[in-house]
Amino acid sequence: MTNTAVSQASIPSLPLSDASLDELAERLAGDAAAVVGIGESTRFSRETFGVRDQLFRRLVRHHGFRALAIQDSAGVGAELDRYVRGGEGSAAAALDHAWRPQRTVELAASLEWIREFNRDHPHDPVRIFGVQPVKAGPEDYDAVLDHVRESAPERLAELASHLDPIRTAHRTDEHVQRARGIHPGRPFAEHARDALALIRSLPGAGTHDDVLARMRLIVDFHEHSVAGRGNYAGEAGDWGGVISEFQRRTGLRTVYWDGIAHTSAAETVLGMAPERGPQPTVGSLLRGQYGSRYVSVAIGFHHGDLGSVTVPEPADDLIDARLGEVELRAHWLDLRLDDVRSQWDGPAKARVISGVYGPSRDATGYLAVDSLADAFDVLVHIRQVSPLRWLP
Repeated sequence: MTNTAVSQASIPSLPLSDASLDELAERLAGDAAAVVGIGESTRFSRETFGVRDQLFRRLVRHHGFRALAIQDSAGVGAELDRYVRGGEGSAAAALDHAWRPQRTVELAASLEWIREFNRDHPHDPVRIFGVQPVKAGPEDYDAVLDHVRESAPERLAELASHLDPIRTAHRTDEHVQRARGIHPGRPFAEHARDALALIRSLPGAGTHDDVLARMRLIVDFHEHSVAGRGNYAGEAGDWGGVISEFQRRTGLRTVYWDGIAHTSAAETVLGMAPERGPQPTVGSLLRGQYGSRYVSVAIGFHHGDLGSVTVPEPADDLIDARLGEVELRAHWLDLRLDDVRSQWDGPAKARVISGVYGPSRDATGYLAVDSLADAFDVLVHIRQVSPLRWLP
């Protein structure tokens, strides 16, 4: 896909007016905000992404924000940063190794906008970075297989039996495969560890540091995945540390894009694993470090078509149902205002639509917080959504 094709695939008519987005961006930036976490209740909606993207653009253009943190690896972040700072290739190509939910026409258009902004502001560019460590990619599997094909071809089939099934997780996460009933059975981390043991058993293995390093990256990828950890909460301490360290080192006002289960400024209980109790989030750790200089935004929705699934109206016990009582395409609330907080604060459950969501599991698709106003400074609610468009 060319840059022109991506540019022409513009965000649809947004449910919030330009004036409303301008006012909201000004509220978020304030005088002192260092990091603004803009979270979505789903990663699959054009409208929620569009509002997030437009808020980001306003924070850059009018309020001096110059960094974007994304939930992806440091390697992917570096590739996106290279592109928006004038590197060769297309926005779509820059997303080739990104996490599957990032590989969309809409995000490619955002990257093109950042690149154009940077072209016009060469001495004051927007930076992009990933909050996760460097991760294995398809090229690492290929390099390991090529090494064994050349040095020990009699072991190639055995190695492939371990690597071929697990490399599919780079397109569809292992926990999503399990939820969809397409997982081959054996945990991917076990396959990865067996593949590493095979590489170590080969004659002269100690002389091939690059191959061993790639194989260890593959093991780390699967051990630290949602399925490998057995935990949806992520690695909040590590990810939050990357954001705060980058912000401290550069002094750049930063926007953090992620799901609301990560951007929440308070600990959350996930409906998919309520037995784990409250879990720290990236946002809760940033709130602990920055106080009110970390601003938390939640963009949610009432119902709609997300492409792979049609999401029904929310259950009555979800905050999304109460927000949906307002008959508008979209609206927002600033919970930092005393009169608003007094009406809306308290324990709350908010809808979360992940890659494992299905209408039959709708009752588990939520996060719970003890205080809505402690978790989110601003709520944005969209009435109806439509699906994002995937890059080839």
